[in-house]
Amino acid sequence: MIRRFAAWNEGEGVCRPQEGKVGWAVFPTEPLSETEAAVFETFVVPRYLQRFGEPVLEMLLPTEGARIAHLGSRTGYLDRELCQRVSRATVYGVDGSPPALELARNKAATSQVAAQYLPGSSFPTTLPAAAFSHVIALHPIVDTEDRGALFSEMARLLYQGGQALISLPLRGSFQEIGDLFREYALKNDDGEFGRNMEEAMANRPTLEMLSEELEVFGLEDVDVEIRQSTLWFDNGRALIEDPVCRLLVFPEIKRSLGVTDLSAATSYLREAVDKYWSEARFELTVNVGCASARRVA
Repeated sequence: MIRRFAAWNEGEGVCRPQEGKVGWAVFPTEPLSETEAAVFETFVVPRYLQRFGEPVLEMLLPTEGARIAHLGSRTGYLDRELCQRVSRATVYGVDGSPPALELARNKAATSQVAAQYLPGSSFPTTLPAAAFSHVIALHPIVDTEDRGALFSEMARLLYQGGQALISLPLRGSFQEIGDLFREYALKNDDGEFGRNMEEAMANRPTLEMLSEELEVFGLEDVDVEIRQSTLWFDNGRALIEDPVCRLLVFPEIKRSLGVTDLSAATSYLREAVDKYWSEARFELTVNVGCASARRVA
């Protein structure tokens, strides 16, 4: 299902510019080891990340000779497709994981893709300002404040008329995990964890919030789409050990909660899934939101 919105509403949890905030120590991806980078490319991209890349390609406005900045490029998924879609395009990927960058470089060389990959672990990146026709970010692992840093960097990199494209999970994504984490908090009398989970789920952006935030950071002519999809898991162990959850879903939840250890909560999650879905597959909701915006000034 695809829905398109042109309006937005004020709401709590919207990220806004903060004066004096430069060089924030945030980046929209988690570091990947050499093994994790290979697993990410082999399993996560086709099973999950393609759901976020496809709407980006559809909303892309081709510009011959495009210079495309890919923030959080990981293993370089979508870069070949971008170069195939746009004549004489060059992609400049930035990521904080050396093994992922190396894999991306090898893929680009094999496919003869015009792409360069640079290390980066904070904003602003070393990429030059106002030098790019497009800036993209796929499934950034960000909380509310981190989104502000990301949108600010996207606006900085674009020249006038350039296009920003961001694809990320919207509110309602991973709702089933959130519900079971709240149950864990209630049964273990962990009120703080429960409140943090409620806040994290509420702060995941809606279409309207995403539109407003992009405009706040100087990106206008906003067009936003949502595609509703699901992931299926046979049991609790399959959910916890699935590369999609290990490398993207749980890191995103950790970042939104501001915690580093989810081991107790995920152990409860595994047991609960096996108990409640013993005769059926566990279904995880993913609301894929993709936004296109232009820098007009």
